[in-house]
Amino acid sequence: MSPTFPFRRSAVAGRITATVSAASRTVRSVRVPGALPRVMMLALPLAGALALAVPGTVQAADAHTQYPLTLENCGQKITYTHAPERAVALGQNSAEILLLLGLQDRMVGTAFWPSKVLPQLADANAKVKLLTVEMPRLESILAEAPDFVAAALPSLIGPNSKVAKREDFEKMGVPTYLSPGTCLASGTAKDAYGSRDQLWSPELAYREIDDLSRIFDVPARGQALIADLKARVEKARQTAEKAGLAGKSYLFWFSSPSPSADAYVAGKNSASGYIATVLGGRNAVTNETEWPTMSWESIIATQPDVIVVATLDRNRWELDKPEAKIKYLTTDSATREMPAVKNGAIVVMDGSAMNPSVRTIYGAEQVAQSLAKKKAAADK
Repeated sequence: MSPTFPFRRSAVAGRITATVSAASRTVRSVRVPGALPRVMMLALPLAGALALAVPGTVQAADAHTQYPLTLENCGQKITYTHAPERAVALGQNSAEILLLLGLQDRMVGTAFWPSKVLPQLADANAKVKLLTVEMPRLESILAEAPDFVAAALPSLIGPNSKVAKREDFEKMGVPTYLSPGTCLASGTAKDAYGSRDQLWSPELAYREIDDLSRIFDVPARGQALIADLKARVEKARQTAEKAGLAGKSYLFWFSSPSPSADAYVAGKNSASGYIATVLGGRNAVTNETEWPTMSWESIIATQPDVIVVATLDRNRWELDKPEAKIKYLTTDSATREMPAVKNGAIVVMDGSAMNPSVRTIYGAEQVAQSLAKKKAAADK
């Protein structure tokens, strides 16, 4: 279970100034604490030590951001003049990062939730107004008088978004932040979600956490969360290695409008592709589109060793449900002949983990543990 890091600032004994030389980092102030708060002292060993910092950050237990803070975000330089007090998070990843950083008291709304919130964040999330689980309207966002808007996907505040553009908020003096893991090459009519020519890396998620923690003036919480996630990746890798999962090919099936329709699957270099590499394997899909739609004839031709089916709480389509996916795979005369189906190598993963996000790391854990249990049961 991941900690939410509800730290409080300690009293300070003095201040020193340090210059950070990494690209897009700014001069910041570092407060030297007289004593660390007890809750932070307890959290340090749990997180694995704050020394696992993102390059370019000041490593101090009680560092503070000096404003104005200017960051490069998805090709734009954005200046933040103060720590937000009325943040709106659009998209599950953005909302969950803020909640993991213990910022629920500074959030006034969230929207677009394909899945339920992480169980350990349920109480914190209950304190934040839910605008909608689907795409919100600009008017509903502005009604909350936000002083900061974070978005998980370009479809929420990108140049082609039907919700809002970054400029819509900039005109009102509201700074924005877009998840760097989703800054992709623009999509075409057949490639609405963009494409990725390099494998997604968790370093993008770590950068996002670091950026957001500094925007909100809680950098120590960001470093503790990053350390926790890195430990989870290593644990998933070790679990997969012990289970002998090396060399397997994986198909990640997000959903489909119907059994006869093309399926939304995770592209070669997507976050799901990264999960496959953590487990010592590869993505069976070679298309670089982030979310290619494939016919079942094409999917069957990939002959995956493992099929990962998404569980989604939105219930837009019947095949959002994992049990509906598994039923189709195991009863259709063509799909049931795939190696993964014949060998019972079908596992369920939270659908949000297939999007580039902190959930991807939890997803790697989930798949590794599920396959390890199947292997142990087969060996008995």
